[in-house]
Amino acid sequence: MSAAVAEPPLGFDAPPTGHAIKLSEAVRVWIRIAALSFGGPAGQIAVMHRILVDEKKWIGEERFLHALNYCMLLPGPEAQQLAAYIGWLLHKTKGGLIAGGLFVLPGFISILGLSYIYVLLGHTPLITGLFFGLKAAVLAVVVQAVIRVGSRALKNNVMRGIAAAAFVTIFFFNAPFPLIVLAAAIIGYVGGRLGLPAFSGGGGHGPSGGNVVHDRDTALGESLPDHARPNLRWSLTISGIFLLLWLAPVALLLTLLGPSNVFSQIALFFSQMAVVTFGGAYAVLAYVAQEAVGTYGWLRPGEMLDGLGLAETTPGPLIMVTQFVGFLAAYRDAGMLQPLVAATFGAILTTWVTFAPCFLWIFAGAPFIEGLRGNRALSGALGAITAAVVGVILNLAVWFAIHTLFREVSGVRFAGLTFDLPVLGSVQIAATLLAIGAGIAVFRFKIGMIPTLAVTSVVGVVLYLAGVVR
Repeated sequence: MSAAVAEPPLGFDAPPTGHAIKLSEAVRVWIRIAALSFGGPAGQIAVMHRILVDEKKWIGEERFLHALNYCMLLPGPEAQQLAAYIGWLLHKTKGGLIAGGLFVLPGFISILGLSYIYVLLGHTPLITGLFFGLKAAVLAVVVQAVIRVGSRALKNNVMRGIAAAAFVTIFFFNAPFPLIVLAAAIIGYVGGRLGLPAFSGGGGHGPSGGNVVHDRDTALGESLPDHARPNLRWSLTISGIFLLLWLAPVALLLTLLGPSNVFSQIALFFSQMAVVTFGGAYAVLAYVAQEAVGTYGWLRPGEMLDGLGLAETTPGPLIMVTQFVGFLAAYRDAGMLQPLVAATFGAILTTWVTFAPCFLWIFAGAPFIEGLRGNRALSGALGAITAAVVGVILNLAVWFAIHTLFREVSGVRFAGLTFDLPVLGSVQIAATLLAIGAGIAVFRFKIGMIPTLAVTSVVGVVLYLAGVVR
């Protein structure tokens, strides 16, 4: 057995590079990245690329993109997983835990604090107006996501057809999101394996432009670090540890509280979500809205928009909106606990079962990713999933628009189909004008997300204080 497989199972020693990066310096850099990680996965990945590749030259362009392609194949937030992957590549398991954990921590703390404010002060004119304005801007942001992802993924009629089919099945037939992802993956995998041209490329949020930083000019270098070589014993060990950390709390809650308890439901639902959420936060939201609002009744449609507004205005993955869902679910079904205590535990539990699997996917699979390089079948599956996600995000945009711009929504049954339609006489003029203004700011004047959210929030507060809307 070579020295490459003789390391301790968790590999907590220093990085095997010619220009070793101190772990303390890496921690400072990951804190900086976490504090700047606004704007969804595209913005977050761009920040990582600028700091780690262009500025620090810790990792090269080729290795960065290869890691990103792997993370795009995984369920869950690719930006957080990319951080964990690069942290692992630089400082082994300890580095992956630090990088991936710090990427989540600022957003968790921010959304937890804002969630307290939401439930305690949510009915005051100031807070109500704030969220009224946020919803209008969030609608523009989701539409922007449809266009951004669609322009990258829908390169031919086959991909456009997959996107259209995904929209129809989820909007008109209420098809489960995991089933849509599975069907798209199978179609893409078969198409890629057959070498069909329509399935020849995948998706991604890869950076572009600027001078290329080659691997040979970086601290990590060109060679594969010893700890990054395939090691079945290490992979099985780390998989077992993180599988236990992930699922043991779920099993304990089910045993002690039963399947009908809200904490058991949160643990089960978000564990399932962690396995099937391909395509980023906006696709996840469609699934969460479908289940948390329609099936479990944890929150109302407008509150999903409020949660997304919180996630959009705080650092970290947009998937942290699920923390807000878990918070409200536990707050409203606290049982014998004080509501805020239950809500806090619900937020922690949701975050835990959402992100623990992310570390499992990275640590268990990363040493074997060289075998994925240039794999046509997997590339085809990724491309088809990304195309389907466009349809799912479009459904989310329509759903948000209906529940933001209209006071009343009616369920319609027609020719065996069931879907929601707005009551035209209930249109909210102020919300519509605010959403149009946010759209003009984003699309026409290219104003950033944070300034747009800030302005619409202030306008919403002014409208409420002036009595224009209630």
